[in-house]
Amino acid sequence: MSDRRTVSVTINGETYEREVETRLTLADFIRHEALLTGTHVGCEHGVCGACTILLDGRTARSCLMLAVQAHGRELMTVEGIAPSEDELHPLQQAFQDNHGLQCGFCTPGMLTTLLEFLGDNPDPTEREVREAISGNLCRCTGYQGIVNAALDAARRLREAPSAG
Repeated sequence: MSDRRTVSVTINGETYEREVETRLTLADFIRHEALLTGTHVGCEHGVCGACTILLDGRTARSCLMLAVQAHGRELMTVEGIAPSEDELHPLQQAFQDNHGLQCGFCTPGMLTTLLEFLGDNPDPTEREVREAISGNLCRCTGYQGIVNAALDAARRLREAPSAG
């Protein structure tokens, strides 16, 4: 017999209420219950950063959390970053313009990590960006495009603070 609980989580402004097993990870809740597949599951040990989301505005590894731990909380996934379906967030645009992604597997975690980081540090150095993303693994890019994108996004956000 499984232990089940009702979980209510607001993801990207929409509330999802489901009865789930208490052992269901938050990543699996996001992907299989909310049907938001942008959050990727890589290592399932919190090491790779692919499952990083914003939980009440701060980064969290959704593979290390249980869905029941997010009850009553607000999450943002990669699907919630863009201001509209027709417009990219400055960080997303900078990733596109600076070749900050290749296969895209790490990209959702990189974007959410950098959203928090740039909110805390709007004028970072290259070294600070590299340190901020050091918990997110990318096997394709060599990181330079990601770093360039983060620095470009920081500039864009400083120039148009209402966009972020």
